[in-house]
Amino acid sequence: MAPPVPLLAVRGSDGTSLLRGPPHCEPHAAFQRDCRPSRCVTFSRDGTLFGWCNGQNVSVVNPSDGAVVSTFDLPKTALLEFSPLNNILVTWQLYTKTQDSPQGEANLQLWELRSGRLIKALYQKKVESWCPSWSEDEKICVRIVNNELHFYENNDFDSIANKLHMQKVSDFALSPGAQPSKVAVYVPGSKGAPSFVRLYQYPAFGGPTAALANKSFFKADRVTMHWNKKASAVLVTASTEVDKTGASYYGEQTLHYLGVNGETALVQLSKNGPIYDVAWSPSSTEFCVVYGFMPAKATVFNLKCDPVYDFGTGPRNAAYYSPQGHILILAGFGNLRGQMEVWDAKNYKQVSKPQAPDATHFSWCPDGEHIVTATCSPRLRVSNGYKIWHYTGSVLQKWDVAAGSELWEVRWQLLPDGSFPERPIKYQAAPSQLGSTQAPPTQAYRPPALRHLPATPSSKLHEDEPPQDLRPGASGEKSLSKSALKNQRKREAKKAAKQETKPEPEPPTDPAPVTNSQPEASSGDPEVEKKIKNLKKKLKAIEELKEQQASGKVLQKNQVEKIQKEEQLLKELQELQIGQ
Repeated sequence: MAPPVPLLAVRGSDGTSLLRGPPHCEPHAAFQRDCRPSRCVTFSRDGTLFGWCNGQNVSVVNPSDGAVVSTFDLPKTALLEFSPLNNILVTWQLYTKTQDSPQGEANLQLWELRSGRLIKALYQKKVESWCPSWSEDEKICVRIVNNELHFYENNDFDSIANKLHMQKVSDFALSPGAQPSKVAVYVPGSKGAPSFVRLYQYPAFGGPTAALANKSFFKADRVTMHWNKKASAVLVTASTEVDKTGASYYGEQTLHYLGVNGETALVQLSKNGPIYDVAWSPSSTEFCVVYGFMPAKATVFNLKCDPVYDFGTGPRNAAYYSPQGHILILAGFGNLRGQMEVWDAKNYKQVSKPQAPDATHFSWCPDGEHIVTATCSPRLRVSNGYKIWHYTGSVLQKWDVAAGSELWEVRWQLLPDGSFPERPIKYQAAPSQLGSTQAPPTQAYRPPALRHLPATPSSKLHEDEPPQDLRPGASGEKSLSKSALKNQRKREAKKAAKQETKPEPEPPTDPAPVTNSQPEASSGDPEVEKKIKNLKKKLKAIEELKEQQASGKVLQKNQVEKIQKEEQLLKELQELQIGQ
């Protein structure tokens, strides 16, 4: 059976439409474009339903044939969501008070999708965590009410089946997947007590030993919790609004790991600075963290929180795994230039390095082959439009809005896991009439008056770090920890200093080949001795670079140029030593 063709929903000032794509997205013949501007659009988890609100009513259709499933007279709806099995449609509108209803009206509504019957109307003032969370089989539903969690069973919202109340629950995350369901809860610290996150398995909430795992920490004004796909572990990013040391504009962030087996850990990051993004691999066996002051680092960790692969430094603030988990894209959007690094996530080889300037949206197509980037309003009100890419860097389609119009949102149709098999990764750019947008090599700025002169080495504000394979056995030196590596270098430097203080050996009677390890010969001219010493220092550095290159380390351009100068430096050294 051929895999389905994903749809792309496009919402803007000109209305809402469904496109049938990739590689080239064309209007979906079965869907009648709605010319009225829409407030929101959404797909069901299995992709069999599509809903939108156009300011007059909420419509739900079957996107495959355009058949209308339900219509609701809800003109003020701002957010929509389907329950996992498509039994319930959740609608939310802004909470308001009027003279007729000084207490306000219930603004969160649960509708039985097929019949259109209102099941329950609830109050939800804040847009954060507005939608209740369901287990995959819809046997459990949970929402936060007045600092406690209310659990409902089998979509019966007339009675609360269970409650979880602790001090002041501020946030929660229900695990994905099948039963038994787990829930992660966050309680902020107060009066000197630390904040903490605990994992529970529903419905075992009582008693001091009920928690599956517990992690406490200071310096947390808010948290973001990320479950992996198998619901075996959760990552918690704890953030403060202000960095009291003044080192960061973004406040302070720390990353914590909690496993349902009770294991907890603080994820050790090798560079200071903010944590921009955390992404679980769909395999649930590793995760990627983008962190540190710019240029930011990106590192993949295993479930023991040990670093597996370090992608070095670069202009990036986001990480996106493909739905199949075989490709990882590191990107720099927002205040960065839109550079994307496409990596083979299993062999850690870079596939391409395209650039999508001014992109405000990125998402993978369910097929794991294509992506969409878009420039949307109100983030950017100029150059609105979208691009369909192949992961090898080719632009397959480019669409710009008409003058005077705006693009507000693009969204891929969700499809069940396994709809698209994992395909072998290609390293050659896919054919395209629009070509690719590989990022040009960056060069240091030179004033116009100096551009006709030969280039000279310039000092950098920072030293770029190349990628490193940190898996055990990948290379002898890299398998060491940071502190062990530092101590090893100290010992080597101390040993080298002792060797220099030893008496010089007698020069051999036969002429020996000139190398960077040749013993020093004393001359009466201190300037010549100084030049010889500097040349030997450079040759020793070249030897170290050659060893690193032989071990598989990717060298920078300036390091490769140093190695190329070895022959010239040896010749200079030989001439100086002959002239003594």
